[in-house]
Amino acid sequence: MILQPILDLVSICAAQGITDAVLSPGSRCAPLTLAFARHPDIQVKTISDERAAAFIAMGMAQQQEVPTVLVCTSGSAAYNYAPAIAEAFFQQIPLLVLTADRPPEWIDQWDGQTIRQQEIFGKHIKASYQFPDDFHHPDKVWHAHRIVREAILNAQEFPMGPVHINIPLREPFYPNKDEAFDFKEFKKFEVIEGKRTLSDQQAAYLQSQLESYQKILILCGQQRPSVDVHRALEEVIQSKSAVVVSDTIANCQVDGTICFHDHFTVFEPLVDSLQPDLIISFGKSIISKNLKLFLRKSDARHWHISPNGYVPDTFQKLSTVVRGDVAEVLRLVKTRGEKATHFIQAWTNIDQLIGSRLPVFLKAAPFGEFNALQKILQEIPADSIIHVANSMAVRYLNFLGPRKQEIVANRGTSGIDGSNSTSVGCALTTDKFVTLLTGDMAFFYDRNAFWHNYSTPNLRIIVFNNHAGGIFRLIDGPANQPELEEFFETKQSLDAKNLCEEFGMDYYAVMDNPTLENSLQGFYTPSTHPKLIEVFSESVTNAEILKEIKGRIRKLVSEK
Repeated sequence: MILQPILDLVSICAAQGITDAVLSPGSRCAPLTLAFARHPDIQVKTISDERAAAFIAMGMAQQQEVPTVLVCTSGSAAYNYAPAIAEAFFQQIPLLVLTADRPPEWIDQWDGQTIRQQEIFGKHIKASYQFPDDFHHPDKVWHAHRIVREAILNAQEFPMGPVHINIPLREPFYPNKDEAFDFKEFKKFEVIEGKRTLSDQQAAYLQSQLESYQKILILCGQQRPSVDVHRALEEVIQSKSAVVVSDTIANCQVDGTICFHDHFTVFEPLVDSLQPDLIISFGKSIISKNLKLFLRKSDARHWHISPNGYVPDTFQKLSTVVRGDVAEVLRLVKTRGEKATHFIQAWTNIDQLIGSRLPVFLKAAPFGEFNALQKILQEIPADSIIHVANSMAVRYLNFLGPRKQEIVANRGTSGIDGSNSTSVGCALTTDKFVTLLTGDMAFFYDRNAFWHNYSTPNLRIIVFNNHAGGIFRLIDGPANQPELEEFFETKQSLDAKNLCEEFGMDYYAVMDNPTLENSLQGFYTPSTHPKLIEVFSESVTNAEILKEIKGRIRKLVSEK
């Protein structure tokens, strides 16, 4: 017999607009599995590997901005969710995590698949709840309903994030043969939330403060694309009232944005001409370490715009938190009119210079993953989504300037785990092409992302296989150690050909420019299954190419 409150849990999810659940098989979670599988308004997918399941669910929720449900059995299964939950927490992605558990009296009694699951995700979860374990009193049923509603609302409230309900379940787990499920109808619990806008007095105060600064730098952190924010940034740039700097993951690289900053903010001779008086930031993290260090050395004040939630002091300069709408606050900057044109021109000139010369430098370089990526990016449809793995892949992408596609990266915790799975989750929610750019270490680490029965014909994968963690060759510390190859790069000999055969992907091996050009022909034509290009290179060569290009940029800048 399936408990009615378990059926009600699923009905409440549907009433609150949740449409997708990702389940991992198990016996203790059978009541939840059957309830979600049989509800007519929930689309259910089964992913056996809980770590992959959690990242797939996160990729779905990230695109839809609605919680995806995760369901797993008791024991270590829940712990396998942890990497994705931490990533979702710091990226502010909504998940409703449901873990089946043994009844409380059987915890710590050496029973199978039993660990301490209450608050298992610690400080990396927005909220944790313990579902009632008996329903003899009507208040217990009301309590169960309240927990589910509260958890869903908590996941969706800004800043969004993962929430956890631990659900103790007693046997029997399975319904009788003729048992019918009674999904009751629940009305949607509404939250009417007004837009957070500045009062006239607050806007006037900020405008008066802005007048006291000459050199303003607007810094865009990681976020989903926003039409309102794009328009506000375009107005600021056109008014010549501030410099706008954007990493690739900010999805804010409108015309006139500074996008090649990672190449030149490291140069000491440029510091004086580029230093701002005021930094205005919004969004989450940035990739560029050079930019972070540059801003930390400045004497600027720092405003951060955020409607709500915690605000970190990334540049050790935080002086003001503006609780308002990002686009509204940015438009206050343009009212200053044209100011500090020499400051804006200094940033623009160097950015445009590097943007014009970098393709020339790459064309002259030997074949490697850096110039291969540049050619691949030219073929990716503008109206598509790029998922990029951590380590060198996201850095190369940031080096190469502005993109029109939506850029997604797991920069909440910046780990290599889960990039494949996140892109699969995204591909399951859209008809657009989804391209994953990844290195070999991140790709093989998450190979179970493809171990499922669901079609993702819109998925395209580029694996840069240098048979090692090549980033360590570019960091002075590990690069200078005799243990570099064995203990840091961790040399490996795999390729993706067999994996593609196992999971039904078209496979293209690339060793040079001609094979790359051949592989890209028709790569983005519609297909019935995913396609993968594997670009082979040597980590030593890649490191030499990058160092050579950095040297040429340094020389170029020093001559101007």
